[in-house]
Amino acid sequence: MDLTGKVAVVTGGGRGLGFAYASALAGAGAAVVVNDVDAEAAGHAVEEITAAGGRAVAEVAPVGTGEAAQALVDRAVDAFGRLDVMVANAGILRDRVLWKMTDEDFDDVVRVHLRGTFTCARAAAIRMREQGGGGRIITACSPAGQRGNFGQTNYAAAKAGIAAMTRTWALELARAGVTVNAIVPIAATGMTRTIPAFAPHIEALESDGEPLPDWLRKAEGFGTPEDVAGLVVFLASDAAAGVTGQCVGVGGDKLALWSHPQEIATAYADGGWSADAIAAAWSSSVGREPQSYGIPAPQAPGA
Repeated sequence: MDLTGKVAVVTGGGRGLGFAYASALAGAGAAVVVNDVDAEAAGHAVEEITAAGGRAVAEVAPVGTGEAAQALVDRAVDAFGRLDVMVANAGILRDRVLWKMTDEDFDDVVRVHLRGTFTCARAAAIRMREQGGGGRIITACSPAGQRGNFGQTNYAAAKAGIAAMTRTWALELARAGVTVNAIVPIAATGMTRTIPAFAPHIEALESDGEPLPDWLRKAEGFGTPEDVAGLVVFLASDAAAGVTGQCVGVGGDKLALWSHPQEIATAYADGGWSADAIAAAWSSSVGREPQSYGIPAPQAPGA
């Protein structure tokens, strides 16, 4: 997959998934702007990429404001002459159950994930439309945004919003030749370390280099950040020119396409529906097969 001549920005690129994306894009030939709020992490990422023969520069900024997003685009243009790919990856967690979540917990996560994705995509879209030649915007979703997850009101809401924005932007930017897709990664990171079923396997991977068990890689679709990076490179490439408006899951040995929300059952009543009429018809019509929700807990074979 050859990305020679293309220029990418990766937010949250100093470590974890973001670093894997930035490294893979550079390895495929793209020049990369590595963004992170941590200057040391961003600098170290650039050092590793350039030591491997890639081209990269750092831009330290917390995403979430229009000014930060514009600085990322300007850095790409100043350093490499253009912008072809925006990977809006940066994120944080502030997990609390609803009745314990503070305004700050909610606002912090929404600012980084939802507003950060919006501002970065907006700045990228403006530049891509001005320079012509199309482009790629790649957003980051999550199973929590597709299914809901206990203790993640803020995170699930932000990720669901990103999926909706992705579909909207795919419509709006089609004429400009800019594709917009969301990745739904499941990988060993600082975020997933908090999940009890994953934690010991992540620890063994990082401390002893012990491979993740086969059941995790296949049944749960759970792998390393590097397992996810190939999807980002594909979506950034010319091979994905016809792929847009999609939420694509990847992790471990698993690649998946997530469905879009749509009506799955309908019923009609002349004159409309009263509360009593809905109650009478619910279990035998639209409510006959209610939708499931939540993310099932990982289960090892024989557990």
